[in-house]
Amino acid sequence: MTTPRRAVLVCGVATDPPVWESTAYALAAIGYDVDVPIRPQSGCLDTEVDFLAPRCEGAVVFGVSGGATLGVELAIRGVGMAAGFFHEPAAGSLVPGLLDHVVDAFRREGVHGFGRALYGPGWTTAMTSADDAVVERELAMFRAFEPQEPVADATSVTLTVGRLSPAARHESVNAVAGRCGFGRRVLAGTSHAAHLDNAFVPVIDDLAHSCTSPRTAYTDRDDHDTTGHRILRHAGHRPPP
Repeated sequence: MTTPRRAVLVCGVATDPPVWESTAYALAAIGYDVDVPIRPQSGCLDTEVDFLAPRCEGAVVFGVSGGATLGVELAIRGVGMAAGFFHEPAAGSLVPGLLDHVVDAFRREGVHGFGRALYGPGWTTAMTSADDAVVERELAMFRAFEPQEPVADATSVTLTVGRLSPAARHESVNAVAGRCGFGRRVLAGTSHAAHLDNAFVPVIDDLAHSCTSPRTAYTDRDDHDTTGHRILRHAGHRPPP
């Protein structure tokens, strides 16, 4: 019996599993068993990594924002993922001030201000169960994150950045990829909230055509603009039309 291919979609700050709905169904359609876990949201990097590592070992892992930062940390610590696609992670001292605008928005308007400043107008408070205390400790954790050289080969990891993202995000992705030895890819038609824009479709199309070496098609790519599994097991949503 063939072992099913696994994918794990990691939620960031102030997002719950439904934000990954389109990505989850697209992966399931090409044969992946998809898991979108609800993290502890502890504010402790070790706790989050301990929770994710056994789930992500051997899987194709996607993350956006804080979820991408956790994916980078997994790679740094040598967790053996089949492939990782991490969209616009934190950059620590490589790009100081990257998160200042979301910190200011959180101080002014709490969770609502934070989510809109980070993810844009497509995000609403209905997409999260986090309160101010959860966001505050998660934000502190990600602001303290510092990229390091991975302890093991991490060539299966690709960082992505939205074509519509500001220059600071492109700079940060280039800086983290350079520090860690990751590939880079530009996603068309999106900025920071790639999951809300269903912007991973070209990546998933490549996965569908590359069963043996996912990395080969992804290094330093720039996408062009184009118009029965455990999917969202915590959400119970139907596939999008």
